[in-house]
Amino acid sequence: MSMTVLLALLAAPMGSPPMIEAPLDQRRGDQMRAFQARKEGNLSLREIEARVVPTMRDSQYIGFDYDAAEAIYTLKFLRNGTVIWVEVDGRTGKVIGRTDG
Repeated sequence: MSMTVLLALLAAPMGSPPMIEAPLDQRRGDQMRAFQARKEGNLSLREIEARVVPTMRDSQYIGFDYDAAEAIYTLKFLRNGTVIWVEVDGRTGKVIGRTDG
């Protein structure tokens, strides 16, 4: 094996920071609940993301949770190693809460 290939293989895992992810079953459940909410007239996840993500400069968007009972999206961002949660009303798109790390 050439030295170039060996170095490339060793450097590959260091290429990007680790992602913080919810378990697969939870993500699928949140996606299905968000889809159902859209059918009921609430804003879509994409509409919520289009409104909120651009306001979170210097942060990496890492995903969302959806509370179907309350119709609240919780968007998760990472900034300087700290997770920031932004709660958004799924009916209006209005930000109703935020943690600042």
